[in-house]
Amino acid sequence: MENFDFYNPTHIVFGKDRLKELNKLVAKDAKVLILYGGGSVKKFGTLEKVKENLKGRHIIEFGGIEPNPSYETLIKAVEIVKNENINFLLAVGGGSVMDGAKFVSLAANYKGDNPTKILSNVYVQASITESIPIGTVLTLPATGSEMNSGAVISYNHGKFVISSPLLFPKFSILDPTLTFTLPATQVANGIIDTFIHVVEQYVTYPVDARFHDRTAEGILQTLVEIGNQTIDNPEDYDARANLVWCATMGLNGLIRGGVPQDWTTHMIGHELTALFGIDHAKTLAILQPSVWQIRKEKKRKKLIQYAERVWNIVDDNEDRKIDLAIDKTRAFFEGLGVKTRLSDYGIDAGGIDEIIASLEKHGRTALSETKDLTLEISREILENAK
Repeated sequence: MENFDFYNPTHIVFGKDRLKELNKLVAKDAKVLILYGGGSVKKFGTLEKVKENLKGRHIIEFGGIEPNPSYETLIKAVEIVKNENINFLLAVGGGSVMDGAKFVSLAANYKGDNPTKILSNVYVQASITESIPIGTVLTLPATGSEMNSGAVISYNHGKFVISSPLLFPKFSILDPTLTFTLPATQVANGIIDTFIHVVEQYVTYPVDARFHDRTAEGILQTLVEIGNQTIDNPEDYDARANLVWCATMGLNGLIRGGVPQDWTTHMIGHELTALFGIDHAKTLAILQPSVWQIRKEKKRKKLIQYAERVWNIVDDNEDRKIDLAIDKTRAFFEGLGVKTRLSDYGIDAGGIDEIIASLEKHGRTALSETKDLTLEISREILENAK
């Protein structure tokens, strides 16, 4: 196991009917900016319940944060924070709203003249030493943003990562019942997003990190068990609660410390979303089986372990074992109603050329846990995903 630091200060408030605890989690004299996305938090009454439990505080609302939160939208919220002396941000929604709140939190304390420099510039991010405190109310389990310090922001046909220890939410309310009204396609996306978060940290190469491996395998097995169950029966509390917690634990740092990480699927997937507007999770479902096919030799030992421990595959032929595990993974995604080929989304050879050009533009030319995945190999992965 490699050396690592682990730090996670987020207070998790998990379970039914926990919104009332906002009253003690947010200071009485706070000036709160509530951030949210589309109309669902209004339509289903979540926003009204949140405001009811924040009575007596100065509250401003900021809605309209996109599924891939854009810099152009979020910079308007930054101006509100500055003009209204906001001192607390409350994100009500899924990963995009939470990621947006994190950008606002950091950008509001940026002293430079061009906030776009915050995007994917770790030196600028590290230079910001103050942030606006954040709380979250989760309505879509997927990204783990409710318990981590990272975010992904869209700008100029690209998706950029920001990260800072300042961006851990102070608290996150995880009430699985607030997710019951999600459309099936969004639940499927959340399952797949969580699944790929885990395998990006798990299917690499062995470093004898047994706790990490067993925990990752447990999350993956749980997702396979409850995937269709929670889509078919959205008000099955136990199934949905397990999904919510898997999504949170999949990317809160617990299984990443001391192990190599890949993130190839995410990096190429970001380009697919930025260029063609495909849902983030759907890009991951397209790419992951292909990444494993092309990188089979690099990942052989962990793919065999994945086959044996997650899918319980018994076969003396290692190649057959790996191929069957990849096939089962693809079938799992398809069984959730998510297509797994580029052609399913109308992307042809010309589209692949665009993706490769964009990877090069954004400096994504040496991907994977071993940093040897070149543009040529990315092209091979995309060709294989057709």
